[in-house]
Amino acid sequence: MTDTSATLDPQSKPRLAPGCRLNNDGKEPRTLLMPERALRLQGPSLEIIERCDGQHTVEQIISELQEIYSKAAPEKVAQDILGYLKLLHDQRALDFQ
Repeated sequence: MTDTSATLDPQSKPRLAPGCRLNNDGKEPRTLLMPERALRLQGPSLEIIERCDGQHTVEQIISELQEIYSKAAPEKVAQDILGYLKLLHDQRALDFQ
């Protein structure tokens, strides 16, 4: 896996890209709806997407999930989150401000 920490500013604020949204109809599983595709979310992926609201910084998202998943190594949690954010950005599901 490439080092994504060099490409994502910890102070940037991820938000869903235009045309992407999280279903809010109360149905499970929660789904990220994107043009021409959908991604089922659960566990950490849902926790991350719920925080991609343009208000939370990358650093805040990492910190909050490190608390939630405190049994995991903090470095591993950070690496996984950065990788997931980069993947979603590469798939044009996230923008950073």
